[in-house]
Amino acid sequence: MSKTKLSPVIAGTMNWGVWDKNLTIKEMESMIHICIENKITTFDHADIYGDYTTEFEFGKAFNNSKIDRKKLQLISKCGIQLQSEERNNLVKHYDCSKEYIIWSVEQSLKKLQTDYLDVLLLHRPSPLMQADEIAEAVEKLKSEGKIIDFGVSNFSSSQTELIRQKTEISFNQLQFSATNFEPMNDGSLDYMQMHNIRPMSWNPLGCVFREDIPQTHRLKKLLANLVSKYHLGSDTLLLAWILKHPAKIIPIAGTVNVIRIQSLMKAVELELDIEDWFAIWTESIGENVP
Repeated sequence: MSKTKLSPVIAGTMNWGVWDKNLTIKEMESMIHICIENKITTFDHADIYGDYTTEFEFGKAFNNSKIDRKKLQLISKCGIQLQSEERNNLVKHYDCSKEYIIWSVEQSLKKLQTDYLDVLLLHRPSPLMQADEIAEAVEKLKSEGKIIDFGVSNFSSSQTELIRQKTEISFNQLQFSATNFEPMNDGSLDYMQMHNIRPMSWNPLGCVFREDIPQTHRLKKLLANLVSKYHLGSDTLLLAWILKHPAKIIPIAGTVNVIRIQSLMKAVELELDIEDWFAIWTESIGENVP
């Protein structure tokens, strides 16, 4: 059971830096304030974001903001080694060794200008990962107060169980949305409920607004009707669809649009009718549910 209480919607920072929006430090500072003002107090990071630069920029913005550290929660991930000017890597790979996990967390703490991470996630499973070694790193970091909770990201149920046998797993961050609902069918969300593992959902809007395919055509047509019914935007309805699942999934929203940020928490307050929930799933599948 996690010791950390996260906000019902998490702010994803992957696109804040050079990978997309290229926000200035001042703009990041403003974005942190806007999120917190709208009750989004949890910020999701990974060491690799912005080619290993976004944590550093966010840390400067956070320091400038003078916000009390206790008023927000910081998540970061490690384990992916990119080919980068920041790293002497010949090939992209995964490193789940004890030494690397500890080193990476200490780097994230320096960049984020904080003494601890509320949640550390292992970013991707590696065929070479050793559960005992991962557990040793986690327990050392917890004993030193450098992390509060530990979890995984993009792990299958069996991969999660391998690690859970050695150390507590509190979260699993995975791709889940109305268009990417496989974790609902393959037992992943059932497994997490059985073991008190809280799911986080990255890319919670799926491909609805990114791809022009029959699936998204069907969903957009339905969503247009639901927008009229609920008087809320399509993106808010798609988040509400995720939030209705009993696994208590926490969506990670990567938007830096202020109007959209202000509307995110409306998804938490909305209770979708059961038939509307199934209608969204039906249109995504393209046929009646099994």
